[in-house]
Formats: sequence, structure tokens, C-alpha cells
Amino acid sequence: MMGSFSLVHWLILGVVLVLVLGGGRFSSMMGDVAKGIKQFKKGMAEDDDTPPNRIEAKRPDPVIDPAAERARDAER
Repeated sequence: MMGSFSLVHWLILGVVLVLVLGGGRFSSMMGDVAKGIKQFKKGMAEDDDTPPNRIEAKRPDPVIDPAAERARDAER
């Protein structure tokens, strides 16, 4: 079959990758992937425990009518 890889193809590809990247770099890269997955799971678990926060609506500043202010000051 064209386009499909057998187990032998995957093994050869794996050996070539280890030779090109080096054993230490490959293992540290896989360790970083594992840490990322653990952090993702931890973050998802923390999100489930905390209730969602309400976004507080900011009150708009009151509109001041200058004519009304002058009339009120004149009455004083």
C-alpha cells in the first residue's frame, strides 16, 4: 500500500530522530512535553474547583448639566 507506514518504518524513523537530535535532547524534550501535560491537567482541575467570577459593572460617571449647576449655585 502506498502512503501507509508499517511498524518497521516507524522504528527506523524513531532511530533516525534519536541519532539526529541526540538521546539527551530527545529525552529532555519528552520530559518537557510530560510537564506541559501535567500543568494543563492541573490547571483544568483548578478551574473546576473555583466558581466563576462575576464581572462587576462599572457605574458611569454622572452627567453634570452646567446650566443646572449655575442655577443651584445662584440660589445659595
